Amino acid sequence: MSRIGQTFTALKAQNRKALIPFITAGDPGKGLTVPLMHALVEAGVDIIELGVPFSDPMADGPVIQRASERALANKVGLKDVLAMTAEFRKTNATTPVVLMGYANPVERMGYEAFAQAAKAAGVDGVLTVDIPPEEAHGVADVFKAHGIDPIFLLSPTTPESRVEQVTAVAGGFIYYVSLKGVTGSASLDTEEVARKLAMVRAHCSLPVGVGFGIRDAATAEAVARIADAVVVGSRIVHEIETAPENEVISRVKHLVQDLRRGVDAASK
Repeated sequence: MSRIGQTFTALKAQNRKALIPFITAGDPGKGLTVPLMHALVEAGVDIIELGVPFSDPMADGPVIQRASERALANKVGLKDVLAMTAEFRKTNATTPVVLMGYANPVERMGYEAFAQAAKAAGVDGVLTVDIPPEEAHGVADVFKAHGIDPIFLLSPTTPESRVEQVTAVAGGFIYYVSLKGVTGSASLDTEEVARKLAMVRAHCSLPVGVGFGIRDAATAEAVARIADAVVVGSRIVHEIETAPENEVISRVKHLVQDLRRGVDAASK
């Protein structure tokens, strides 16, 4: 069982839900990513989603787009992200790390070479937004052969037939996008999300995480009542963007501790 699977199994035994934060590697500076990852763990997260900077992040709203721009200006690429993960692993062997990004950098490295390098660095899962399930079987097989979970997105507009395709190739967990649109979009409707999750779970035994539109402890709690994991990205990245550099870690840690309290409140 992968680190991701072990994490969800342990949380289920404790009647708890996972908190999964997103940060972009290299934002706001190359040297802050690994300390930020450790701070997230100290604040109580269960899995870290680490964004690979990309020049055309089509699924992301302006907040995360700007994070990618800052990281690219800091000359952070895929190999740097793998190196950061390896550095994190020197003192943390247990917290799963999922790389989130787009196909181009991985294709350029080559799927087999990337999978080998990712495994060596300590990566546990990969979410490539623009690899559809119809084209994913070969890629997913390469990842799985190296013990890396291929993670896929589902959305409010995903038909049931496509849910079956995604769950057939997915590993680790399913990432359900709660809103139509990009990251950082408007408020979510948890009743509608709950209805969609029931359909997803009818086809899949994997845990289901919900992201997009989660901004505070209250929305984190509401989502934790219906999902197995709460994914928070734009709100954290906004904190990184607006904080003075010497306050980034403390302010992110404070925010994530508040989100953790919200997630845990759902289990009480």
